[in-house]
Amino acid sequence: MTKVSDLLARGRTYSFEFFPPKNDAEQARLVQTLLELQPLRPSFVSVTYRGGPSSRERTTGLVVSMLRLTDLNPMAHLTCAGHTRLELADILVSFRKAGIENLMALAGDPPGDAALEGRSELAHALELVELARAVGGFCIGVAAHPKGHPRASSLAEDRRYLAQKLRAADFAVTQFFFEAEDYLSLMDDLGGHGVDKPVIPGIMPVTSLSSVPRMAEMGSAVPPWLVERLESAAERGGPAAVAEAGVAAATELCGQLLEKGAPGLHFYTLNRSEATRRIHANLALS
Repeated sequence: MTKVSDLLARGRTYSFEFFPPKNDAEQARLVQTLLELQPLRPSFVSVTYRGGPSSRERTTGLVVSMLRLTDLNPMAHLTCAGHTRLELADILVSFRKAGIENLMALAGDPPGDAALEGRSELAHALELVELARAVGGFCIGVAAHPKGHPRASSLAEDRRYLAQKLRAADFAVTQFFFEAEDYLSLMDDLGGHGVDKPVIPGIMPVTSLSSVPRMAEMGSAVPPWLVERLESAAERGGPAAVAEAGVAAATELCGQLLEKGAPGLHFYTLNRSEATRRIHANLALS
């Protein structure tokens, strides 16, 4: 395993994100996606974590399988939500014993299970970063929100907290966004706080009109100009044209970000490969 911080020190990184499957159908889809994306030789891949015992096992199992059975360089996500401090320390120790060195430390959404919610002892990702540092041996990433975290009282407050969190971590990966200016504004604000750690833009192409409302629910609304572009494509050629327009818009965004000096690109794949492969080919990434 190679630490993400070492990869970033060498140059740009290109990475993919997956979520652990919950059933046989999702497992089959993920296996196929991995087969299709592994030849692109990503710098690293990340595996999400939903919280709770079952997600703990699925995330750990998938990351360990990647380590042992593939050439992929995995990073495990971990959230504060739903765990006591002792449980989190135990998870971190088990990660290290399994050979996992790359960690994405997140606060996480409040668990739907009231019993799990009452167990959450760490309220902020910074506390998890500090705990991981105490365990030792991790390269630690954190999340950044170009538009501000949905639960932050203001953008200024979010930026102050992000700067504090990033000082303790090694790098950040952003929530997905759709306009380069959002990322550039984030970087300017972090520079104003004296923070220059790498921040990797997160990319999620919009490949269907039905996904537009979901994007807003996830904290990053699709801008009107892009919605109009997708609707126009739908009128011309239906769902296939929408997907093509979404990939084209994401390709343009990636090109702008790389031109402005972004340290890499992180693709949210939703366990599917087609859009990521097409953007990768459009940009001639390696």
